[in-house]
Amino acid sequence: MSAHASPLAPDWLALPADLNALHEPMWAAGVGRNSDGELAVDGIPVSKLKEQFGTPLFIMSESDFRARARSFKDAFDEAFADICGGVDVYYAGKSFLCSAVARWVAEEGLRLDTCSGGELAVAARAGIDGAELSLHGNNKSDAEINRALDMKLGRIVVDSLDELERVAKIASERGETAKVMLRLTPGVHAHTHEFIATAHEDQKFGLSMAGDSTDQAGLSAAEEAVAAATSYASIELLGLHCHIGSQIFEPDGFALAAVKLLGFLAEMQAKYSIRLPELDLGGGYGIAYTPVDTPRPPADIAQAMAAVVRSQCAELGIAAPRISIEPGRAIVGPSTFTLYEVGTRKTVRVDAPAAGDAATPETGGENVTHPRRYVSVDGGMSDNARPVLYDADYSAILASRASAAAPQLSRVVGKHCESGDIVVRDVYLPEDVAAGDLLAVPGTGAYCWALSSNYNYLARPGVVAVRDGSPRLIVRGETEEDLLNRDMGA
Repeated sequence: MSAHASPLAPDWLALPADLNALHEPMWAAGVGRNSDGELAVDGIPVSKLKEQFGTPLFIMSESDFRARARSFKDAFDEAFADICGGVDVYYAGKSFLCSAVARWVAEEGLRLDTCSGGELAVAARAGIDGAELSLHGNNKSDAEINRALDMKLGRIVVDSLDELERVAKIASERGETAKVMLRLTPGVHAHTHEFIATAHEDQKFGLSMAGDSTDQAGLSAAEEAVAAATSYASIELLGLHCHIGSQIFEPDGFALAAVKLLGFLAEMQAKYSIRLPELDLGGGYGIAYTPVDTPRPPADIAQAMAAVVRSQCAELGIAAPRISIEPGRAIVGPSTFTLYEVGTRKTVRVDAPAAGDAATPETGGENVTHPRRYVSVDGGMSDNARPVLYDADYSAILASRASAAAPQLSRVVGKHCESGDIVVRDVYLPEDVAAGDLLAVPGTGAYCWALSSNYNYLARPGVVAVRDGSPRLIVRGETEEDLLNRDMGA
């Protein structure tokens, strides 16, 4: 073990050879250190962005976002060209959405998936054609269903038998036909956090394929929904949908889900003499939050999924349905990092086995104390709730300058009145990190701003997009006036 490595560090956290280096998979193209050693985006130093827009601040590379969106569209179109003529790629708006991003998505040839009336409102403000939109959600309100029909959405993804009946009733009362996909739970377990695995049975989403149903004939809830949908004059059943989870690196789960859904699709088409022309295999493709994460390129994912769909359709003797997918995190996550300013620091001593000794006092080893540095920044769980919600790991670098100081095992924490307010649990930072320095946390484009809050009455940060060396606000940061506007007084 290196003299600077800490026994307090988790097994996966290696001592970096160069604290000033960037692990490229975690960062957007165009992000790097300039000749002064400062982190820059398209040549703009982070100190200039801090001076202009303040901190905390989400900094997004527009060109990187667009390139990642195109890479999914191009890779999947190529892989599925001979199977179903290409793929419909829906950007998962829940990961991060504003009107600018909605327009980028449309301009790059993608469609947009929404899961609330508010997200539909953003899409409408951006001028997105309703035919290019999808609406998810396990408990859509009547108002949301009506809005979807008003906007002539390309599809409503129905999550339960109750909801199918509600959509059919509202569409019938309007004298219209709703285009519907049925979300199924194929029972595939994705190797991810329990709260973001979504295809197993014991959770709120989807229609079970496992046989639990109210139907006395013993049909599964999924088949009961197919039978019901075909009986409603106000429903056009487009096909089936599934989503097995999030932050998934291996293709096995996607392949198994495709096999199960294609088999079910073939069975339903034969039994009910219908054609289900579409199949959505969801999203959940993983990204690099730390140096040990190994995301797959879109082309690898596409080819692996295409091979399964091609062979399975041939085996079943069915025409391939039009495939769609829903990447969100894999597009926006690496395109963005969060910039913070360092405030207070403190160093604590923590007991751990002596270097090179995995034993404990109970087994004859000797515990010694080791230092851990706490580095506080001007944001925290209000702008990144994922570490609190999912035990998510992140990394961080000193962004405002390069440093030749020794590495110090550090914990980056926020300013909220919670001991669990941790931004980065374990990271090596230079020992000389001090108040006024800037830290950058990569991979924060997905589910950070989207989950942000006003806890402790902190204002939510702004989002700056940089393109060709020019920054602009695409989401304004909140002010104290914003925080007080809804306070109606005594």
